[in-house]
Amino acid sequence: MTIHNERYLNSEDDTVVGPLEIATDLTLLHPEVKIGVLRGSVVDHPKYRGQRVFSSGMNLTRIYQGKLSYLSFLFRSMGLHSKLYRGVLVEHEPDRLDAPLEEPERTLEKLWVAAVDKFAIGGGCQLLLIVDYVIAEAGSYFSLPARKEGFLPGTANMRLPRFVGERLAREAILFDRVFYADTPEGRLIANEVVPSGEMDLAVSRCVEHAIGSGVVSPGANRKAIRQQTEPLEAFRRYLTTYAFEQAFCHLSDELIVNLEKHWNAKQRKL
Repeated sequence: MTIHNERYLNSEDDTVVGPLEIATDLTLLHPEVKIGVLRGSVVDHPKYRGQRVFSSGMNLTRIYQGKLSYLSFLFRSMGLHSKLYRGVLVEHEPDRLDAPLEEPERTLEKLWVAAVDKFAIGGGCQLLLIVDYVIAEAGSYFSLPARKEGFLPGTANMRLPRFVGERLAREAILFDRVFYADTPEGRLIANEVVPSGEMDLAVSRCVEHAIGSGVVSPGANRKAIRQQTEPLEAFRRYLTTYAFEQAFCHLSDELIVNLEKHWNAKQRKL
């Protein structure tokens, strides 16, 4: 599954998140697909022309120009990201509109591997916190600059501390800490770091190993892990805080000021 928004370094916006969610549905529901791989496309940006990058996060140009709605933040966290992390509910009583919260999760889910070329910024980094295995290119980095830009970094506030500890998570979210894949801190997020020319081989090797080990139990094991780390009710409680606070951030004049100060927003064009 390819993140493709080459003009904006594979950033996330309404033109990308919706199609990616559909692709996620197809991956999860297709009976012959055993595992999902998420990777960024080749881009046309002058600095990276002809090269792959993973994702530069939310499309700040569209946010600054008023082209990205507040609800897009919720659709991404509750739709695309949630389906990657929790799968899809396929067995459901037809007269019930809500998921059975007091029962074991009855979702269809599969393993996901992320292949990170160059960088995973913002929403790109958030994706690394919900997949099962991360292969990163040597020299790549991960960051969460949303605070500096003026909003909350999706579900990273809840999930990043599980990977790097709360102290480093606060440093990343509140003080712009960057995680380089080649460092011990970066390896808390990346399972494997490979030379750029070996990424395709590393992905193939990972997929072959995962499928060769059997694909019957991964969904069950993912559910069991979530009971300890992030039960559905904990996710719902987090979203109430996120939705409330993100609304104020998104509609704040400080958002525009931050984008102009830290991102040279006035010079950007759609």
